[in-house]
Amino acid sequence: MSPILIAIISVTAIGLLCAVMLAVASHFMSVPVNETEVKVRECLPGANCGACGFTGCDGYAHALAEVPGTKTNLCVPGADAVAKKIADVMGVESEDVIEQVAFVHCSGDCINQKRKHVYEGIQTCAAASMLYGGSGKCTFGCIGLGDCQKVCSQNAICIENGIAHVDTRKCLGCGLCAKTCPQHLIELFPDDRRVVVVCSNREKGAAVRQECSAGCIACGLCARNCPQGAITVANNLAVIDYEKCVGCGICESKCPVHAIKFADFSGGHRF
Repeated sequence: MSPILIAIISVTAIGLLCAVMLAVASHFMSVPVNETEVKVRECLPGANCGACGFTGCDGYAHALAEVPGTKTNLCVPGADAVAKKIADVMGVESEDVIEQVAFVHCSGDCINQKRKHVYEGIQTCAAASMLYGGSGKCTFGCIGLGDCQKVCSQNAICIENGIAHVDTRKCLGCGLCAKTCPQHLIELFPDDRRVVVVCSNREKGAAVRQECSAGCIACGLCARNCPQGAITVANNLAVIDYEKCVGCGICESKCPVHAIKFADFSGGHRF
């Protein structure tokens, strides 16, 4: 018999034997698949942001299929459309999703904030924060090297004049930027809010004035002029009680340093 023919028969036999072994192994070692979990996973956007409170989309799909009582409206990036699909798969009534957006509580850009040194190290906020809290005099402020921008899948964040800005019209509220910010300046909140405090500095007013011209100086004018009593000053920073706030915007007009912003923060879900 020809050596070439022997080689062909040998390779074919080995291939068939391996195929049989793999088939037998897949039969006896297979892991049962929950069809509901698979269908739910197909409904989810795949952002794996963890905004639902689980370890990504796979974790949420598994919880919905296996853990009784898991809510179907926890996927913030997917909004009401995804919640409706999940509810249809689960055979339950659809629940409303509270749409959220990210916001950077800082106005300390290159114009407003003074600098204490020139940073020339690794160009990440995480690295710069370890060197005296960044190059800005305000150690509570945005470092501006774009760690949040890098993790945003919607291109909703830009760095302008040295600080991060969120375009809420693109933001889906996944929260990855908030988890990434080493200064903890980014907050997720319902996108129906209209008034926010654009500062995080908790030092006394005199110290804030030395660091940033747009920082909250805890003067209390916003609190005294709020007709709803929705604003208080705590730890040298204005705090808004959104249960009382009606979005009149008076606080913005009374703030001498413009540390309060009144605007439409509608998220990407509405466009």
